[in-house]
This record gives sequence, C-alpha cells and structure tokens, in this order.
Amino acid sequence: MLEAQHRHASCPAGENLVARHQPDGRAHVASGGSTLLSGGLAGRYAAALYSYADDQHVLDEVVSQMDALRRLIEQSADFRRLIESPVFDIAEARRAALAVLEQEGFGEPVRNFVGVVASNRRLAALPQIVSVFARLVAEKRGVVVAYVASAHPLNDVQRQQLRARLIEAGYGNVNIQEDVQPDLLGGLVLRVGARLYDSSLKSRLQRLQYAMKGAA
Repeated sequence: MLEAQHRHASCPAGENLVARHQPDGRAHVASGGSTLLSGGLAGRYAAALYSYADDQHVLDEVVSQMDALRRLIEQSADFRRLIESPVFDIAEARRAALAVLEQEGFGEPVRNFVGVVASNRRLAALPQIVSVFARLVAEKRGVVVAYVASAHPLNDVQRQQLRARLIEAGYGNVNIQEDVQPDLLGGLVLRVGARLYDSSLKSRLQRLQYAMKGAA
C-alpha cells in the first residue's frame, strides 16, 4: 500500500489513485492484472496511475505526458537534483516540483500524481516509476520496448535505420526509448526483452581486457 496515504483537497485525482490500492499492497488495474509489474513500489504507483487514467478516459493524454516527464527528467539537471536531493523539505520539494510541471504545461492528472508521490516521500523514485509506467503501457498495448543506450544522441537517420533493423528482426510494433551514456565511448547498447545487443567501444575494450588477462 502506498506508504503515506495523504489526502489533499486540491488533488482529487491523487486521492483516487491512492484509494484504488488494495489491502494486500497490490494495485488493482481496471483493465486486468498485469503479469509484468504487479509488485514493487514503482510497479504499484505505475499501476495506480494507469488504472486511474483508464477509468477517467484520459489514458492517451497521461501516456503522452508521462513520456514528456521522462524527457524532462533526462534533460533537466535542475529537475533531477530537485527530485533526488534529500536536503529539500517534503512540502518545499512538492511545491517546487508541481510549479515546474505547471510551467511546462503538464495536465492535472500527472501533476496530481507527482504530488502524491512527493507527499509520500518518494520523489527520488519518480524516474523509476516513469520507466515502469512506460513498460506497463507497452505490455497492455502489445508493444515491444527497445532500450537503446548510445554515447551520443541518435539523429533521425540513425533512428530510422535502427527501426528498420528491428522490423527486419521481427519487432514490428516497437517503441524505442533512448538513453545517452557518454561512458560508452562509441557504438550503442540495445536491449529488447531479455536480449542484449552490445556494440559499444566500452564493451569491446572490456572483452579485450578479459581476453588479455586470460592469456597472461
């Protein structure tokens, strides 16, 4: 169950999200139980948001805005510091986070959801919750999620080439999620389900290092 079931008069959506959690600590999903993410803190929050958005017929809007929230977290160092820093007072962090979301044009359902997360002292878990929510949506919609890590942001041509290769490999309905990791040095790391495809220079150097140790 969500740890601190705060009730905010200004956040009716937040109240509904919390209220939908069951006594056994698992979130009820109106469209059917998820086989992927029914347990764990991030899974419970993600499932509660999915259930609320589905019930209120705003699922497409929430899915789009949660993806925008993912990009905000990735691209704004200031916002990451805000949600990750333990030095901020809970009320102060909540006000600041909601002010940023309102300024960025986020709708009430996502703002209220983040308000609940903040009130429950879980802002630091927000990046994981956002990621798990995306995976839950993909599972519900039968979409394969491909996680791509690269040393530099992909350009449009590279994205098109990657999507074409994935289609050739049988992944027709695929959602590509990108992550820039400068320590990869070059190349990229692609994970689709349990399959990992690693062409990064960092990985090749590590394999070479292991081979040299084995030959010593």
